[in-house]
Amino acid sequence: MALPRVPFWYLRHGETRYNAAGLSQGALDVELNATGRAQAERAGPFLAGRGITGIVSSPMLRTRETADIVNGFLRLGISYEPGLREVVFGGMEGKPLLPWFPEWLEGRYVPEGAESFAALTVRVETAMETVLAGRPGPVLIVAHGGVFRALRELMGLPREGVTRNAVPLYCEPGEHGWQIVSPGEED
Repeated sequence: MALPRVPFWYLRHGETRYNAAGLSQGALDVELNATGRAQAERAGPFLAGRGITGIVSSPMLRTRETADIVNGFLRLGISYEPGLREVVFGGMEGKPLLPWFPEWLEGRYVPEGAESFAALTVRVETAMETVLAGRPGPVLIVAHGGVFRALRELMGLPREGVTRNAVPLYCEPGEHGWQIVSPGEED
């Protein structure tokens, strides 16, 4: 499995009440909280002028809200890709992520009614092939933490680690593999 070697921007949605409480959301369609809306407002001006040619978002409420706020600064078309929706956590949705989440990530445990990490990764790979095919310039992908873990797997990078809410990441293929840069933390 691999991604098309096309650079793109990635933005995890802004914070929700579930994020703030350390609870899994998965397929629950949760809106941004006030902090999440403010995070998206900060990301918008940073992303303006970065050569982004379009926005592709997960169709879930929290990502649509984030994309809409950011697009107030970019003024681009937004399209929605169902394959970028967050992983379904089944019976663990709305519950604390620990202790089960690391075992799910390693493929040793799948909650009842949930997707495996392997299934999520295949879905994200298929979605990204569609999203990146034939698009000029880098696109902005607005999606979820679980989706970015699958993307890191596809880029040949460690899947562990938290993707911060509404912090822009530039993902680009290089001679020695993919690199993820968080320019907002360096500027």
